[in-house]
Amino acid sequence: MKRMTLFCGHYGSGKTNLAVNYALYLRRKNLPVSLADIDIVNPYFRSKDSKDLLEKEGVKVIALPFANSSVDLPALPSETYALVEDKSRYAVLDIGGDDRGAYALGRFVPYILEENDYDMFYVVNFYRPLTTTVDEAIEVMREIEGACGLKFTGIINNSNLGQETTVEKIQATYERAQKLSETTFLPLVYTAAEESIATEDMVPLKLQRRPFEI
Repeated sequence: MKRMTLFCGHYGSGKTNLAVNYALYLRRKNLPVSLADIDIVNPYFRSKDSKDLLEKEGVKVIALPFANSSVDLPALPSETYALVEDKSRYAVLDIGGDDRGAYALGRFVPYILEENDYDMFYVVNFYRPLTTTVDEAIEVMREIEGACGLKFTGIINNSNLGQETTVEKIQATYERAQKLSETTFLPLVYTAAEESIATEDMVPLKLQRRPFEI
């Protein structure tokens, strides 16, 4: 478990939901946790929708000043820099979608590399446009890496169709997720699913119940 965990992916991949759940998972292990969205392209902090729950659990939420408003301010609050400076807290970062949203991460990269205690997970949803194939997913992955200057350390298969998701639909993407892992030489660290469908029937396909549920 690294001190800093970054969730990146294309728009609609579900990275925010994973970031929120992972922050809660860490906090419920009695670890001091901060959660931040550093997307300055579309500053609508979706994690803020869960702010009350997060703060009730003791997670410190860092949101852009005008998140969830009609104001677009391409700036990061000063609190964000504490994520790399305060090494006594675990940091979870929800990075903006695709390469444009990842640019803001670049200013933190030298500090992240210097500390070298991070994971950056590529969240992929094979049911979303522009990441339906392995080649498309790799293209988005490389664009994000090029924009932020940091390499991914693992892959999370978060393929879903919202409330229409079934075990079979998740299983149908497993081969692509494995191929993505093999092609990029990155481990497939999780296959995420809602708790209601993450059953033991998934085990033969090595699908993993997400270990961080709200």
